[in-house]
Amino acid sequence: MRPTNVLPYALAAARRGWHVFPLRTRAKRPVRTFTDWERHATTDPAAIRTHWGAHPAHNLAVACGPSGLVVVDLDTPKDEEQPPPEWARPGITNGADVFAALAEEHADGDMGWRETFTVMTRRGGLHLYYATPENASYRNTSGRLGWLIDTRATGGYVVGPGSYVADTDGRGPYKVLNPGDAAPLPAWLATLLEPARRRPVTSGQVHQALTHSPGLATYVTRALRGEVDRVLAAKEGSRNHTLNKAAFAVGTLVGAGMLPKHLAEDQLTNAALQIGLDADEAENTVRSGIQAGIRRPRGAAA
Repeated sequence: MRPTNVLPYALAAARRGWHVFPLRTRAKRPVRTFTDWERHATTDPAAIRTHWGAHPAHNLAVACGPSGLVVVDLDTPKDEEQPPPEWARPGITNGADVFAALAEEHADGDMGWRETFTVMTRRGGLHLYYATPENASYRNTSGRLGWLIDTRATGGYVVGPGSYVADTDGRGPYKVLNPGDAAPLPAWLATLLEPARRRPVTSGQVHQALTHSPGLATYVTRALRGEVDRVLAAKEGSRNHTLNKAAFAVGTLVGAGMLPKHLAEDQLTNAALQIGLDADEAENTVRSGIQAGIRRPRGAAA
């Protein structure tokens, strides 16, 4: 089963100034001829008609960086997946609930974040499209904002509307829910997405997150600071390995519910950038190391 022909969706995206490229049939991976997809993504109607005219079954991708977009991906949990301790709250069941909670905390009552171009994904999640502020640049994030929330910006793409994906964890179409313009990236969201080097995390934030247990907050702060100091002292040639070990150690705290994941990621990524690691390399290492640590949560502190 496939939805309506993808070609009109690709042309509609191009008219908005969004750069598009083809994905494999029923999949989320670029076709083999588009390995350098960020450079080859296009708004040229003739090129779009030529490709999808010859390959009507190919899915659609929107390259976020060239399109000047930040897309917030609000996912739904997989079977039996439970929220981490920091998001185990009444009413929190998926990424959209987490995002609404963030907005309630940071947006000062401004609900304008809802009014933007929106796509429903194959598993019932949402893609919220926002226009990047002029002269601003953002990178992809995974879980940094909260449980089941990723963002796609420079270096990232999203499956576009009109596509149909069949994967092991679910299948279905990508449908436009709100066809309006992409709203400007909300100021509160832009602040949360600032690169780690411009948004250092302080030990006070750990205490604030764990106000119910001051003693535990002190233990966690010392443990986090020790791992950060290890990264800062790493010698050239061992920096990425040291960062991975530190991320794993900190991830065991996250997995035990002792430390919010976004604070751990920001603190370690900031340290990695200070010692000269590439931003993408740092973010990937921190993310994978923390995820490995989460799977082996640390026991309660003595």
